[in-house]
Amino acid sequence: MSGWLAVAGLGPGADALITPEVQAALAEATDVVGYIPYVARIAPRPGLTLHPSDNRVELDRARDALRMVAEGRRVVVVSSGDPGVFAMASAVFEALEPCPEWHGLDIRVLPGITAMLAAAAAAGAPLGHDFCAINLSDNLKPLDTVLRRVRLAAEADFAMAFYNPRSRARPEGFGRVLEVLRACCEPGRLMIFARAVSTPEQALRILPLSEVTEDMADMRTVVIVGSSRTRQVGRFTYTPRSA
Repeated sequence: MSGWLAVAGLGPGADALITPEVQAALAEATDVVGYIPYVARIAPRPGLTLHPSDNRVELDRARDALRMVAEGRRVVVVSSGDPGVFAMASAVFEALEPCPEWHGLDIRVLPGITAMLAAAAAAGAPLGHDFCAINLSDNLKPLDTVLRRVRLAAEADFAMAFYNPRSRARPEGFGRVLEVLRACCEPGRLMIFARAVSTPEQALRILPLSEVTEDMADMRTVVIVGSSRTRQVGRFTYTPRSA
């Protein structure tokens, strides 16, 4: 049997949010490749080899997966959320680009439910009108670029979803982002902090920008910033469909 590669999203955390398409690919796979905590979500079975690896080796991981496929193996590269949103799909194609001998491989990208969308659903509908997603990590781009994109999105009055807001290695970055928001947005601008969304540890906080502190976020938190029209109705937060 010829090999294939599926780049798959495992959703935000709950097994119930893994799509049937991804479940079917995992059931047929000979190998699963991914970051350690994501591979740990895959149940071992006979005929399946798990290949967990550390963070920040995405290109090496992608090359290894492509080599396995070229050998005829059925490989699933797993990401959390959706593989095309700050995840492994881009890394696979980046590894593929300089290797024309692999361009004909059977490669599929299988979408998943992102943490951003799961967080928005838990809160109501804060992304109900125009929005953008910004990765606040400065591992692959300068912090100045992050801050510029946040400022421009705020000036354009987008709702915003922030991934990777604050880590122990770079705790100051989120504070800088909050400074930009306070310079561009009114104090009552609604912000949502959704931590470990869809898991038993899920915690949801909705509060105005004026009450936000930088220690409210960590790497398991998705932060959603409403637009100027985002409002609350009962326990829900939503953005009207018109602006």
